[in-house]
Amino acid sequence: MGYFKTRGLRGSTFEEMINLTNEVYLKKNLAIIQKIPTPITPVNMDKSKNTITLAYFEKKSTVDYIGAVQGIPICFDAKETNRKSLPMQNIHSHQIEFMENFEKQKGIAFFLVNFTLYDRIFYLPFRELKFYWDTAVKGGRKSIPYEAFHEDFIIQNKNGAYVHYLEGINRDIIIKEGL
Repeated sequence: MGYFKTRGLRGSTFEEMINLTNEVYLKKNLAIIQKIPTPITPVNMDKSKNTITLAYFEKKSTVDYIGAVQGIPICFDAKETNRKSLPMQNIHSHQIEFMENFEKQKGIAFFLVNFTLYDRIFYLPFRELKFYWDTAVKGGRKSIPYEAFHEDFIIQNKNGAYVHYLEGINRDIIIKEGL
């Protein structure tokens, strides 16, 4: 079992923006997306702040979110970086395996990546992530450079959705189907 020592709520603002977006999508009957909690067991707590300071993971988590958009199954993970690249060490083999199997079942898998350094959020299709993953496994570059993220997949704040990723899904489908 893996242990972790908390470093505060890193990435929580980004995830909260996604959660609020998912509420908008639900209210507009566009999608139903569920946040998947990572199962943990607390070991140490700071009772004065009512926070967990040390815990262990009960089992490996797969992705952060799963659901359906207009009848299309989707799963995705949210990553945030303050670097000029997305380190592959932030992505785990069990996530790759899950997403690969999800896409084999005709689902859409992707990452939402927040580059805080550039104040930009991108939709990263699974096939592109898999290319960089395979390259890293073979001894190549261990990160995805900012420049590799496509302008067509920039996520905008739109129609009340802070992280309006539905347009990214649509572009992803168009590219996959060669339309």
